[in-house]
Amino acid sequence: MRYLVTGRVKPGKSKPLLKAIENRTLGRGSIAGGEYIRDMKQARLLDNGDVRWVEVCYCPTPLMEEIPYWEEYFELTDIRDAHARHKCKDENGDEPWACSDCDCTKKLEQKMERWGERFIKKLK
Repeated sequence: MRYLVTGRVKPGKSKPLLKAIENRTLGRGSIAGGEYIRDMKQARLLDNGDVRWVEVCYCPTPLMEEIPYWEEYFELTDIRDAHARHKCKDENGDEPWACSDCDCTKKLEQKMERWGERFIKKLK
């Protein structure tokens, strides 16, 4: 399933987050692997200071695996389905692990490009 995640960088965590992204250590030890880096490269910084990104997660509870890694740097304020759950091929059993190559959030990600600015650019 894909989730739309919103959070705010914790005070004093911008530089360590940037270093973890640049060194590719963000999420090290997680089963999600390089997903964290991809997420941050696509994340948007909104006018109100929130950071928003789309996250792929196969956990029975949304972001069960990922939350501890994100909470090192972010105060997570919202996690919601990024598209209709009943249409998710992985979720409904039509195609296990479908989220890896699915473009179900392509329209959302295109729309997000108009939201604020690239977070990674502002972080640098």
